[in-house]
Amino acid sequence: MDKEERKGFNKEFWVFLWSSILIALSACLGNVVDSIIVGNLIGEDGVSAINLSKPVTQFMFTVSMLLSTGAGMLVGMELGKKDYGRASYIYTLSTIGCLVFGLLQTAAGFLFTDDITGWLCSHEELYGATRDYLFPLMIGAPTYMMSWALGTMVGVDGSPKLVSIAILIDNAVNLGCDIIFIQWFGWGIEGSSTATVVGHIVGIAIMCWHFRYPSHHLRLETRSQGDKETGSLGEGKAWATLKSMVSQGAPLALASISLTALLFCANSIVLNTMGRVGIFAFSVCMNILYIYNLFLSGTCRTVQSLGAIQVGKGDDEKFRLVISKSFRFITMAMLITCVFIWAAPETITKFFGAQDDALVAEGVRALRIFALSFIPFCYIYTIMVVYKLYGHHHIALFISLALSLTVIPVLWIMSHVAPDYLWYSYLIAYAIEAALIVMIHKLSHARFELKVKQ
Repeated sequence: MDKEERKGFNKEFWVFLWSSILIALSACLGNVVDSIIVGNLIGEDGVSAINLSKPVTQFMFTVSMLLSTGAGMLVGMELGKKDYGRASYIYTLSTIGCLVFGLLQTAAGFLFTDDITGWLCSHEELYGATRDYLFPLMIGAPTYMMSWALGTMVGVDGSPKLVSIAILIDNAVNLGCDIIFIQWFGWGIEGSSTATVVGHIVGIAIMCWHFRYPSHHLRLETRSQGDKETGSLGEGKAWATLKSMVSQGAPLALASISLTALLFCANSIVLNTMGRVGIFAFSVCMNILYIYNLFLSGTCRTVQSLGAIQVGKGDDEKFRLVISKSFRFITMAMLITCVFIWAAPETITKFFGAQDDALVAEGVRALRIFALSFIPFCYIYTIMVVYKLYGHHHIALFISLALSLTVIPVLWIMSHVAPDYLWYSYLIAYAIEAALIVMIHKLSHARFELKVKQ
């Protein structure tokens, strides 16, 4: 790669990265801003209620991983090969799948909100607020699904800046509607999740403008090129394509499933072990995780999209460059975030509406521990994406399952053996997982060398 080519590729990398980070703002601000506004306008219990509802949002995100993130990697590869018909076919199946699942969630919201709330919240004082937040979230599920799906596809199709603009406006609308619905309309915590849905609707409308550009490659295509030539509707090909999408997105989706299970179990363990004070401190820490996730999601989207395109082209040098630049960036981003949290934990806790001294003190203690715990989490998650693109599917699958599931038994043990040190559970679990990954990598490398010698 000559100097000019490297310069052009560096520019392309940073465009993808910053656009992907702004896309991640949808999840970051949509949750953090909701919690801050709710904490100050409604109270600390409102922040806890939002955190107790997060397993539902995470579950929807998991399905999005399967149907849109996996599809986005396949679309990137097909665009790299200039097979635009195949890319459009994958895009169409992904979009239909996300929309159908969103509508099923809407139906579940009308029929089973009370039951779902009961599973999520065992605390009588927090039940009402949790249900009020959860109902609009489930009714508006199609907007969550389509926002994430379109953000992935439009970015891969060459308009990451448009996605960035859409996400920024999405969050501006969310912020404005939060204040209007809660403060002016008096809708309480229900207004917070309603505002997020309204913001997503606006963001989706803006992203759809991409398909008016004559240069776009993705179109709604219900049949592949081969099906058009034969006149077949291609049901078998559709199932095969869906299986490929799910296979590509499986490690990330399994990581998300594990995280859903972790959120549910952790909320229950913390609530039963430390009560109202503990669940508020944990809720603040989970909101701070979104700041780490802002950079993590942006980095992983860049590796998935730009990296997949280089894999499709067969350009291994540029693919390795994407990986090295991504790891350098996320290292700096995590260190800066960690220093910021350590410098002002009390201010951050009060920013979420904490007034009681016990709540503030527990929030400070938890934040300082979690600020360190999230660093290995970000590294492990990024490594999982790299393994997947390199074709090491079994290792990627192991990481996706272990990423969160290792925390659950450690949390449970700590809650019974050393409840005063419960917040260290995440750090201990990620250290265990990192050691296991190193061991598995060395064993896989040793087996490969043995096969080569034979």
